[in-house]
Amino acid sequence: MTIAHNSKEEENGKKSSLNFIESMIEHDLKNKLHGDKVLTRFPPEPNGYLHIGHAKAISLSFGLAKKYNGNCNLRFDDTNPVTEEEEYVQSIKEDIKWLGYSWANEFYTSDYFDQLYEWAVKLVKKGKAYVDDHSAEEIAATKGTPTRPGEESPFRTRSVEENLNLLEGMKNGAFNDGDKVLRAKIDMASPNMHMRDPVMYRIKKATHHRTGDKWCIYPMYDFAHGQSDYVEGITHSLCTLEFEVHRPLYDWFLDQILDDKDGYRPRQTEFARLNLNYTIMSKRKLLMLVQEGHVVGWDDPRMPTISGMRRRGYTPAAIRNFTEKVGIAKRNNIIDVALLEHSVREDLNKISRRAFAVLNPLKVILTNFPEDTEEEMSAVNNPEDENAGKRPIMISRELYIEQDDFMEDPPRKFFRLGPGRVVRLKYGFIIKCNDYVRDDATGEIKELHCEYYPESRSGSDTSGIKVKGTIHWLSAKHAVPAEIRMYDRLFNDEDPDGHKEKDFREFINAESLKIINDGFVEESLKKARPFDHFQFERKGYFNADPDTTTEKPVFNLTVTLRDSWARISKK
Repeated sequence: MTIAHNSKEEENGKKSSLNFIESMIEHDLKNKLHGDKVLTRFPPEPNGYLHIGHAKAISLSFGLAKKYNGNCNLRFDDTNPVTEEEEYVQSIKEDIKWLGYSWANEFYTSDYFDQLYEWAVKLVKKGKAYVDDHSAEEIAATKGTPTRPGEESPFRTRSVEENLNLLEGMKNGAFNDGDKVLRAKIDMASPNMHMRDPVMYRIKKATHHRTGDKWCIYPMYDFAHGQSDYVEGITHSLCTLEFEVHRPLYDWFLDQILDDKDGYRPRQTEFARLNLNYTIMSKRKLLMLVQEGHVVGWDDPRMPTISGMRRRGYTPAAIRNFTEKVGIAKRNNIIDVALLEHSVREDLNKISRRAFAVLNPLKVILTNFPEDTEEEMSAVNNPEDENAGKRPIMISRELYIEQDDFMEDPPRKFFRLGPGRVVRLKYGFIIKCNDYVRDDATGEIKELHCEYYPESRSGSDTSGIKVKGTIHWLSAKHAVPAEIRMYDRLFNDEDPDGHKEKDFREFINAESLKIINDGFVEESLKKARPFDHFQFERKGYFNADPDTTTEKPVFNLTVTLRDSWARISKK
């Protein structure tokens, strides 16, 4: 994709190639089809939280507007009061801002309810719409198939006067939900199923989050979409590929309500939606995960929602870069989630402060280190950023190291601690393991007795001792207890929603969250603020969770250090 933020080619003075939407816009601008204006829109329905698929649509619509000195509107498609809530409206706005975008205008489809109703009346008067008493199930049963024409409703021949009276009755609450619908009168034999007398209005006696109880009939998406674009003066209405078959209906409605056939029309164009493996994108199914307690909420770090990714530690730049790498296509495909994780690592490697954390501690006593003494070591904050500086790390007689950095009977190529073996403490001294102590109850090794070599201090080593291994560590005296949340993929199947014979919930990964309550982090992380990013050396990238406190910080695993995508892409 070449639309959101400057690409490397542009930064180096090279002109990057255009995707098919950019080529279309440049053609339209050259031929003055909409003057010199580019106005796009992002039209989410406020019935759930945005997910990574929406991030691609956001980057595209807002990015194109920015590239061509235009604007992008945020329009909430709030046509279903049963599923929509103000909570979702606010979360959507927060997510867009967090991604780094701002909208020119904030609109709601409900802003146009009066106008849409007037246009519905106009279609009835033209004999292009009628009230149908059939239920949704009955209408579906008469739609036919792509190879077999549908059956015309017996209510299709109602007079204009009767339809107007019935429509007004629907509007005034004279009927119950499901009693009647307003349908467009198009062609029940059309090869496009969406043109077979689609429903325009249905009855829903529910309180709307903005209009309250003013309305009890609500327009369908297909009747509201194109007209809302028209009212706002949208030049390029960008939709995902599943709306391609809706485009003839989009154009048909505009043709019927507008008298000037040669005047301005918004233009709908479709692109491939973003699909990730090991991921569910349906908002309905994501809501099921929340409601059934499989996750702790929409912002659970295992969710593909933007708020979940933010809480996990993903950055706006990483997500924008990912959507750019994915690009804009005309065919649907499935993207490897490893590419997203690779983009996250790329950004976090540049911005994350390094820190020590011991997740599975094993105590080490430096038997020759003076008691009640401590020394200050100097650690690099970020080797990728020369301006990041250094931080102090204290060392004392008692330390913590990782359990798996010691083996009682290590193999030849194990370059960490074992009986009689030496290792370097990163930024510290070389130590040698002389003895170990077992727990009387469990028989497990609970403590190592080591000696350190004072002349081997990192940066000024004069010991002459050669070591092959370096490990991280913490001073027990200065270590801060922390809760570490180790996240993995929520699903253990590449396509959890692609099995007709199985429910997607059968593929939920029972090991997707492991909580470590006896881990430790270095003293400086006691001041970590929510969403601060760190690389726990030799462990992975982590960020401080909103649950973190000064008494007990909480850190989420964002991504591991191992990058499978980098290895795949080099093959």
